[in-house]
Amino acid sequence: MSADGINLLRTKVFDKSKWMQLPRDVVIGHDVLEQIPAVCEDLTLGESVLIISGDQTRDVAGKRVETLLSGFYDVATLTAGGDPLETIKKAEAAAVEAGFVIGVGGGRVIDTAKIAAYNADRHFISVPTAASHDGIASSRASVPTADGNVSLAAEPPIAVIADTGIIASAPHRLLASGCADIIANHTAILDWELSHRLRGEPISEYALTLSRMTAEILFRNADLIKPHSEESAWIVTKALFSSGVAMSIAGSSRPASGGEHKFAHALDRLAPNMGLHGEKCGIGTIITMYLHGGDWKAIRDSLRKIGAPTTPAEIGVDDETAVEALLAARTIRPERFTILDMGLTRESARSLVKMLYRE
Repeated sequence: MSADGINLLRTKVFDKSKWMQLPRDVVIGHDVLEQIPAVCEDLTLGESVLIISGDQTRDVAGKRVETLLSGFYDVATLTAGGDPLETIKKAEAAAVEAGFVIGVGGGRVIDTAKIAAYNADRHFISVPTAASHDGIASSRASVPTADGNVSLAAEPPIAVIADTGIIASAPHRLLASGCADIIANHTAILDWELSHRLRGEPISEYALTLSRMTAEILFRNADLIKPHSEESAWIVTKALFSSGVAMSIAGSSRPASGGEHKFAHALDRLAPNMGLHGEKCGIGTIITMYLHGGDWKAIRDSLRKIGAPTTPAEIGVDDETAVEALLAARTIRPERFTILDMGLTRESARSLVKMLYRE
């Protein structure tokens, strides 16, 4: 073969590359918190650890993690609270001095820990005390600011230790919110496919399929989600983990965040502290599924079965604010194209809110 022929072959060599970071150890079940020393030993992460927890979650599980690890590691602790940005700065400074970071708590604590670990270049272990949203295993974190929540790159967990006894004992509202966040994957992937068709946005079939399957499992098993049930905690936690893995495969939150999340973040700005993240995403999913021409009533019914709100009024938001959020959604992450970027008018938004949330 001539030199030109060899060069031609070389130009056709497949040269795509991608760096995916997935958890090495995942432990989900009853009393698995006791296994945290064995997990840390298996991972050989260092001789010191920073344990970040919240005011309440420190009593729920944080102190127990401290006790379990104190005989093996130099343990430093930090309680997440007050101004989120100031807490993250403190956590980063403390993380630099530690070999690895453990986050013990709900969504805010986990996000603080994973951002601190990311910025300090440390490994992160996720120990959720509630299954309220899919951040327990993802490489993204949500940070509240004066202009609303901002999604940032964060350290994906090298391990997830989810004790279903602890998670089941949390308020059912948190579990229902986590379910709603997963069910919202239904419309997130529809938006991703829409952007792929209309804008040529790259798509990952593996991430998309995993996200769809995860949402479908909860959607089909909504009847099994009961208050303070370890079986329910098991089902939801596995689904949240799978959704986080889908985001890691995709390299973004695309498999789990579409127009329904943009609507939720718009509500964060317009009606701060009204409703949990997953609750707002579930409410947004009803209207975005309608706009996609899907079975929005089935989505609404599954949310009702698990005990999640299905109308803005249920989280203290009036109809007009919901309309404003639908219209403002296009200003949230404008680079992320969704069904809400298709030119929804104020009159149409009002009609939709009145019809879908009043039926």
